[in-house]
Amino acid sequence: MNYKSFIAGAMAFALAACAAGCSEKNTSDSKQDNTNKETTAPTETTAAEETTEEPTEELLPPEPVEATDPNTVTFDDGRFDFVTTRNEDPDCASGTISVAELMGNKMLRFADDNTVPLDGKVQKVIISATKLLGSEGAAKVRSIEFDLYAQATADHLKTDDADGVRAPGWIGGGGGTVTAKDDNWYDFKEFSGGEYNFETSGNVHAVFKFLLADSGLCWTEDMEDANFLIMRWGIANESDMYIDNIVFYDEDGKSIPLAERTEDTTEAENAAEGTENEEA
Repeated sequence: MNYKSFIAGAMAFALAACAAGCSEKNTSDSKQDNTNKETTAPTETTAAEETTEEPTEELLPPEPVEATDPNTVTFDDGRFDFVTTRNEDPDCASGTISVAELMGNKMLRFADDNTVPLDGKVQKVIISATKLLGSEGAAKVRSIEFDLYAQATADHLKTDDADGVRAPGWIGGGGGTVTAKDDNWYDFKEFSGGEYNFETSGNVHAVFKFLLADSGLCWTEDMEDANFLIMRWGIANESDMYIDNIVFYDEDGKSIPLAERTEDTTEAENAAEGTENEEA
């Protein structure tokens, strides 16, 4: 082999080695790119899978309010001789009163007979403070609080979402006494609360602050019967009214003790009261 042939062969070998090196680098870069793509894709998929919607809060049915004050009228003893219905006004609902269980609690029930049209109808009951507190206790009253409920008896409520709903609808009302200004019955303050998405509402807490003091007159010991009126208006569906946890407060905000009653007297007065309401 001569010198020129040896140089030519060496150059050819060097070019071949260089080409092989470039080929291996391109292959390696391609593999690295593919590896990066394979590791990135699953990360994006996992992030998408972990995205979930927030759970919606479930609306729970209402529960009755339990009395906490020892001087509360709870109706647990079945007594309602101190209650009458008011039905002489043109807008008065017609119905009967009794003590009945609602959500496991005994309450005063005004059972509406639905003979009066819904539009403009008002459910009214009269509570005698004299029978509950005695004349001396009634003269000390400066405010009254109680809980009110309503239970639908038909599927006629129309809402924004549906028609034919079995729920009582909005609950509002007022109250007053025979001592209100200009011989008007009511001079009332506020209703608050209530849940109207179920057949039975949540409690609506009513506060009289105070229909007697606001009118400038309070009950006195010489009154034959110091009493007040509870009214439920804005009735949107056939429903009964329930009242519970009546508490009377004096000028210092202290609850007034209830007058003692014997069991025999209570049963006799309940029987007489039931007869009067049937006749009415």
